[in-house]
Amino acid sequence: MVLISGDNEKVHKSHRTHKSGASAKKKDKKSDGSEEKKQNPKAFAFNSKIKAKRLQARATEKEQRRLHVPNIDRTTGEPAPYVVVVHGPPQVGKSLLIKSLVKHYTRHNLPEVCGPITIVSGKKRRLQFVECPNDINGMIDAAKFADVALLLIDGSYGFEMETFEFLNILQVHGFPKVMGVLTHLDQFKDVKKLRKTKQRLKHRFWTEIYDGAKLFYLSGLIHGKYAKREIHNLARFISVMKFHPLSWRASHPYVLVDRFEDVTPPEKVQMNKKCDRNITLYGYLRGCNMKKGTKVHIAGIGDYSLAGVTDLADPCPLPSLAKKKGLREKEKLFYAPMSGLGDLLYDKDAVYININDNFVQFSKVEDDNGAVAQKAKDRDVGEVMVKSLQNIKYSINEKLEKNFISLFGKRPLTSPEDTNDGEASLVIREEDGNITNDHRFSEQDEQQDEHEQSDAIGSDHEDLASSESADKDRPNRKDPNAKDVSDDPGSESNLKEQIEFSNGRSRRRAVFKDDVDLNDTEDSDEDVEEDDEAEDDSQSSGGSDIASEDEEDLKAGDDSAPSEDEMAKWKEPLIERMISRQNTNLMQIVYGKPGLKPSCSIEKSQGSSEDEDSDGDEFFKPKGEINKNLKEGTEVCHVNFEDSSKFINHVKLKNWKDEELIESIRDRFVTGDWSKASRRGQISDANGEDDDAVYGEFEDLETGEKFENSQTENPGSEATQKDEDPAALERKLKKIALHEESDEKNGSKFDRHQDNDGGYFAKLKEENELRRQMNIAELNDLDDATRLEIEGFRTGTYLRLEVHDVPFEMVEYFDPCHPILVGGVGHGEENVGYMQARFKRHRWHRKVLKTRDPIIVSIGWRRYQTTPVYAIEDHNGRHRMLKYTPEHMHCLAMFWGPLAPPNTGVVAVQKVSNNQASFRITATAVVVESNKAAKIMKKIKLVGYPCKIFKKTAFIKDMFTSDLEIEKFKGASIRTVSGIRGQVKKATKEEIGNKPKRKGGLPKEGIARCTFEDRILMSDIVFLRAWTQVEVPSFFNPMTTALQPRQQTWQGMKTVAELRREHNLPVPVNKDSLYKPIERKPKRFNPLVIPKSIQKELPFASKPKDKPRRDRQLLDTRRAVVMEPKEKFIAVCTQQLDLIRKEKVRRQKLKAKENKKSHEDQKAKDEQLSKKRQREERRGRYREEEKLKKRKTRRTMDD
Repeated sequence: MVLISGDNEKVHKSHRTHKSGASAKKKDKKSDGSEEKKQNPKAFAFNSKIKAKRLQARATEKEQRRLHVPNIDRTTGEPAPYVVVVHGPPQVGKSLLIKSLVKHYTRHNLPEVCGPITIVSGKKRRLQFVECPNDINGMIDAAKFADVALLLIDGSYGFEMETFEFLNILQVHGFPKVMGVLTHLDQFKDVKKLRKTKQRLKHRFWTEIYDGAKLFYLSGLIHGKYAKREIHNLARFISVMKFHPLSWRASHPYVLVDRFEDVTPPEKVQMNKKCDRNITLYGYLRGCNMKKGTKVHIAGIGDYSLAGVTDLADPCPLPSLAKKKGLREKEKLFYAPMSGLGDLLYDKDAVYININDNFVQFSKVEDDNGAVAQKAKDRDVGEVMVKSLQNIKYSINEKLEKNFISLFGKRPLTSPEDTNDGEASLVIREEDGNITNDHRFSEQDEQQDEHEQSDAIGSDHEDLASSESADKDRPNRKDPNAKDVSDDPGSESNLKEQIEFSNGRSRRRAVFKDDVDLNDTEDSDEDVEEDDEAEDDSQSSGGSDIASEDEEDLKAGDDSAPSEDEMAKWKEPLIERMISRQNTNLMQIVYGKPGLKPSCSIEKSQGSSEDEDSDGDEFFKPKGEINKNLKEGTEVCHVNFEDSSKFINHVKLKNWKDEELIESIRDRFVTGDWSKASRRGQISDANGEDDDAVYGEFEDLETGEKFENSQTENPGSEATQKDEDPAALERKLKKIALHEESDEKNGSKFDRHQDNDGGYFAKLKEENELRRQMNIAELNDLDDATRLEIEGFRTGTYLRLEVHDVPFEMVEYFDPCHPILVGGVGHGEENVGYMQARFKRHRWHRKVLKTRDPIIVSIGWRRYQTTPVYAIEDHNGRHRMLKYTPEHMHCLAMFWGPLAPPNTGVVAVQKVSNNQASFRITATAVVVESNKAAKIMKKIKLVGYPCKIFKKTAFIKDMFTSDLEIEKFKGASIRTVSGIRGQVKKATKEEIGNKPKRKGGLPKEGIARCTFEDRILMSDIVFLRAWTQVEVPSFFNPMTTALQPRQQTWQGMKTVAELRREHNLPVPVNKDSLYKPIERKPKRFNPLVIPKSIQKELPFASKPKDKPRRDRQLLDTRRAVVMEPKEKFIAVCTQQLDLIRKEKVRRQKLKAKENKKSHEDQKAKDEQLSKKRQREERRGRYREEEKLKKRKTRRTMDD
């Protein structure tokens, strides 16, 4: 601001410093000496040794609490996308939150949330968003694959049952990371009420999880969307979150299906619509590696064996592994085939391709030279599919009629004359089986027809993700239109190198300025992928057939090639990359190199040129070997023969009976000297030259580091390599890699400090990492096929799972909004048996659980219904059956089902319907052990009655039914109701009672002879307490929720109470189980009989008086009393006066009570008034005292 004075001078406004606020406080802190304390902390240290000791102890305890058992990271390669499950009640904002996050990461609007949505959130992290369904089945499945759960809570309404149910399910199945999100906060008009609501919900959220759990707030909607800044903050919280491996997932492979296809032959479906289907499931492999032959469980369907497993190219790869400051906007990738985000949408009936008209040119535009012009942009899969459909000239039926089966290759052999003329003969198989050359076309037309045929086949059977798998399954074929790499130096100016990153490694794509044909450019992407996959599979056992067919196709293509200048130039970098990536094959090192292929020798005998052979072998030779062979002028034909087919060269065999040879290898065994291992690691110059020639240049696929030939790069470095121990060098490299990886993961100086100090925790982490690196190094020495057999498919790989014989209901009722979980079943988990779990009824479930009532349990990947038997363990180790679950304590539950390992979480529910108002989680448990037989006992009482009594022995009847039972219970303890203890001795053959035996009659069985502590009576009841084993029902019913409409509730076995309620049946009453009233008859005692001798000595008062018994009663006992009229009048008057007196007393008491109450009310009012008056008096007195104090202070100040 500028002020103009009267003298026309400009006066600027002076700066005014802040007197209050954050900046003023910050300046005050700087002025109080804190900056000096930071610069020189030793000068401001504490002086008390007690305080120093206390702080040191606190720091040590804090550090020890931070330590934990380090988790072993078994993942290799790129990690799979982390699954973010968004859960919440209906109409709380789940879909809107996912759309906002996808918009934040990809800058694309998501039309609908349907199925998993994969996006790239950073250079080294991908996320997969899944909306959790509201039904209990979807919540259970979502809790099993969630890495982080976003719990959406309606702030205006509060917590709902679904949130607490999902939290309990998460706690049982490993408890991943949880973050709460409050929505609908814009409905609060009062700020104070909003603040109190936030605080109340936050503390309630902390109660369920832990103190300090993150609860995020979304203030409200702006134009129907959440605020960008709030979504940005939420995305940052998700991005920095660390995920720890859970025990169950780390030991079991699982796939979250993001794409589903029905590959059943249409003819089979047309014949029978309800036939079993063949399906393919696509998704990222998580958990642990999946080996071949692993059985899987599809949640909601059942257990199946995989008909085929194929690894595909990652549809949403990480942008790069290079170090960058940030993720560029054009590299933010996404993959959501079910939601319609992107160019492809996979629906139940068709595949929809969405292509922007601004970037695609659908018509061919020719220039003056007749060449097809094309935009210099990469074509994506959807565009290639549309272009291939446009180029089709013939229908499918016409192509099938013209198609034939080639027995010797894709193209026939041609003569040199035909090659020079630039034409090729077309071989057509006639109906009679003869092969004739009827028509001759130009090579260009033939190549165009082949391209159209391949495009039509590819468009019918391939799509974005399945095209790579189909190319892997069939052999590699060289493009007939491919041209050889020109040796002309001037041709390098037309070549541009485009580096792409996929599957954790770099790929180079050749891009030319002058593309010759649109067909070549359309198929270039697929050819590059085929060649890359051929590089990866070149060392596998199944690669021999592919290699042989490639050689034949290459040679056939070379014979018919017009010239070297017209060959594709993008083949050269791929050849170099493939050669450099060939790993060492241990099978070849141990058993030797394979011999020559017979077909190769035949071709040599037929006079094939050296250039043609070298071009075909270039794909399968290391770089150093190619150079060596070219220098020597020799030809080597590469083949992958089985080692068992080689002949033994007896000339090269050594005589192992020679003592010198035996002594030379003595140190290689346990009894030898191991210190010579370092000397054996040193390689001579000649061996080094041979190794370089054989292996050439290569690249470490794990670290991405390139190793070049030492002869070409640095010939003088051989001496330094000899001096360094290879073992020490390997240990040094592993240690450096360990430090770098720990710094990347933790990003803190504390871990590096711990590593330098050499603490136990750091050593333990280093040992685990070294063991992991050693395992990776051991597997790196194997070829791809052997490694796949041993290791299986790695985690993070995008797999295609093929399952056969699936019920047709899964395809018919498939709903992409309900994700499909495919979990691997471990060894022994497919067996069925008894499982014992530590069981506790949930505190919010209203009723106790009854034994043998069916409940639905979720264990591992499975959900099924079973009938548990509850028990409790006594002090002697016996498992005693319980009829009902106890209150507020654990019990044991034994049930029948597929076995699960110990410490596996179990969650139980009784109903899966969504219309249940109460809490649906019935109980939680954990598996303790698995048994082949159930060992649960229950108590029984055998009751008997005495039939004949001796002094301390009695015969007991009705307790046993046969003498065999008595023998089994011999020696058992018995007891009477009065408390007299006894023991069962043996069976007796005596007749019941004192009756004589009947002539010819058989004695009754089941009468036991028992002894007691004392003589018992005939009225005593004898009982025997025993234990019997309880049979656990062998019943489990898998839940098939995916085989029915999602809105339909799955119905399993019903409880007895439900059946009685439906059929209106009363509860059966057992009369023996009722409590009967005890009726005790008065006991009559016999008169006391006194002997006459004693009567004589008794006094007269104590002597019994012998009175004669009267037959008739006296008249006084039977005479009735009748009042006179006067007496009766007096009695009535007295009674009436007494009644008047009682009524008068009652009224007096009632009136006194009312007076007392009114008096108390008046007294309370008076007390309130007196308190108010006293309070006013005190205030006035305090005011006067305060005024006096102020006057005194003023006087003192004035003085």
